[in-house]
Amino acid sequence: MNQTASQKAEEFGFKPGDIVQEWLWDDDVDDSVRAQIEKLTGEELVDEDYDSAVDGVIVWWRDGDDEDELSDTIVDAYSVLGQDGPMWILTPKPGRPGAPGSSTVQSAAQTAGMNAATPLTVSPDWNGIRLRAFGKGR
Repeated sequence: MNQTASQKAEEFGFKPGDIVQEWLWDDDVDDSVRAQIEKLTGEELVDEDYDSAVDGVIVWWRDGDDEDELSDTIVDAYSVLGQDGPMWILTPKPGRPGAPGSSTVQSAAQTAGMNAATPLTVSPDWNGIRLRAFGKGR
């Protein structure tokens, strides 16, 4: 891959028309990632209060947030995710403020019954980790 996922949003696995739910937004998120997802899907991101099924999920996660809370957030987000759509945990890259320890997302994902993939660079300051339910997909 020659471009970051923010420049090539289809790397997230989202498609035109998808409704993507965003969890734990704050003013430190990378708006270019958000804009590229919205451009690809043609839909605005919906927040965690959205109460219908969604086609994909992104969760912005930072160190200092409670790991058990991340597990709970993963379970809550997965419960509204239709047809096993893409779920991503976005974290600050190592060395950036808020970067979690290397095992934090993996541990929270396992607690929630999910597998965590290898991190993917999604912007200069953020990595993305795709989650899948145990026994699902590649």
